[in-house]
Amino acid sequence: QVHLVESGGGLVQAGGSLRLSCAASGSISRINAMDWYRQAPGKQRELVATITSGGNTNYADSVKGRFTISRDNAKRMVFLQMNSAKPEDTAVYYCRLSVPSGMYWGQGTQVTVSS
Repeated sequence: QVHLVESGGGLVQAGGSLRLSCAASGSISRINAMDWYRQAPGKQRELVATITSGGNTNYADSVKGRFTISRDNAKRMVFLQMNSAKPEDTAVYYCRLSVPSGMYWGQGTQVTVSS
């Protein structure tokens, strides 16, 4: 069983920064991609950023230049550095882990950006 726990969410003013963390535990032989998704009220869950096992990254257009995804393979963690936050970044943020046996989701962490 694989377990993911996100942390670091909270309230931030527009223009501010926040750093999200996601820690993976359990029976993990190899980690492939690690992703951050978000879901705002009344909207579908959307992909925010991806980082592959080789360290390649990809971002949604809406966060390019403001967010940075990174990972610590030894600690089985993925991070999302959010800079220049905007009110439209308000959402529940989820991390997702891709391993050979499948994909796993965390429980989510709320991020609220005030204007």
